[in-house]
Amino acid sequence: MTKLELIDALADKARLRKKDAGMVVDTVLDTIMETVGKGEPVSLVGFGTFDVRARAARTGRNPRTGEQINIPASKACVFRVGRKLREAVEGK
Repeated sequence: MTKLELIDALADKARLRKKDAGMVVDTVLDTIMETVGKGEPVSLVGFGTFDVRARAARTGRNPRTGEQINIPASKACVFRVGRKLREAVEGK
């Protein structure tokens, strides 16, 4: 499902104009990005949790040359699936 398809589905289910549904989707996504960008988790009960995890610096290997390289520390956005979403995917 693309963002436009999500907006269409939301507009149909909530009986909103597509413009209003688009504004709702954009606002929700922007709020999640701003909050996670500050390092705070966003938890949607049953759906899942967006969070930031720190990755330590490590030594890697260039697959083409086999040369060792240093990979710097970084942050990564992670998503932990909630129970209801997991059950929906598993078909329970």
